[in-house]
Amino acid sequence: MTTAPPPITLDDVRDAAAGLKGVARRTPVLRSRTLDAAVGAEVFLKCENFQRVGAFKFRGAYHAASRLTPGQLARGIAAYSSGNHAQAVALAARELGTTAVIVMPEDAPRSKRAATEGYGAEIVTYDRYTGDREAVAQALAAERGLALIPPYDHPHVMAGQGTAALELLDEVGELDSLLAPVGGGGLIAGSATAAKGLRPGIRIVGVEPEAGDDTRRSLEAGRRIAIPVPRTIADGQALSTPGELTFSVNRRLVDEIALVSDEEIRAAMRFAFERLKIVVEPSGATPLAALLAGRAGAPGRRVGVIVSGGNIDTGRFAELCAGGA
Repeated sequence: MTTAPPPITLDDVRDAAAGLKGVARRTPVLRSRTLDAAVGAEVFLKCENFQRVGAFKFRGAYHAASRLTPGQLARGIAAYSSGNHAQAVALAARELGTTAVIVMPEDAPRSKRAATEGYGAEIVTYDRYTGDREAVAQALAAERGLALIPPYDHPHVMAGQGTAALELLDEVGELDSLLAPVGGGGLIAGSATAAKGLRPGIRIVGVEPEAGDDTRRSLEAGRRIAIPVPRTIADGQALSTPGELTFSVNRRLVDEIALVSDEEIRAAMRFAFERLKIVVEPSGATPLAALLAGRAGAPGRRVGVIVSGGNIDTGRFAELCAGGA
């Protein structure tokens, strides 16, 4: 019996990094003595909230779009997303001289929809609790002849996302563990591919909200498990099942999934704002929440954390930090 080759390799991530040079930002790595003392480790925060569009998603979206043929680019791009991938594809399309149509849930954060439209994209909405966003986007792409760039389940998207971990390891050297949020699984799949390709002994810890533990359940079962669409403040992680390609990577490379409550996510957002002086959206705060709550097992002496994004409007940020639902 032959084993299928992995969807992406370390070389794919390196190729993506070369293509993103001068396009994506090399985001800063922050340190905090207060954080180190609180968790008993040296923590290195890779701040993708400073990435273009305010989230890591630009890496994968631009890399995937840049690999399209001239004919595909001329016809335009379609995508589906709750917000950050939407903005990323919209900006990538603008940068590459084409157009984008984005399928977004009706209840997507206002700030994310406004930013997506601001980059020039057309928005088509659906109900996330009754509709199938992928089916809507596929039908739309087929009808208009658009190239569909999914938010995570695509080799070029995963390779692009993995460049965040590649940069982190290049800057800080050896890490005992790496924490990243898990939604559809593209960020952690790319990050794990890069990290374990460079440091085979590194421990990869994914973090999900308690209400949205589809990847944890799937890894335990050894197959993809579907759950009801979760209701959580971490809207970027409100998915019902892992991606097919991402799961094939994560079941091999992810060592642990930690779960955090919405209240722990809010506490991490407050900590980041008060102690680190940065704004982090709920999904981006989940790895920090796991560390602060002692939920990440034994993370080791040197811990990398991917802070995936900071896209949240001021009213919602204030409400959540004050303890709102």
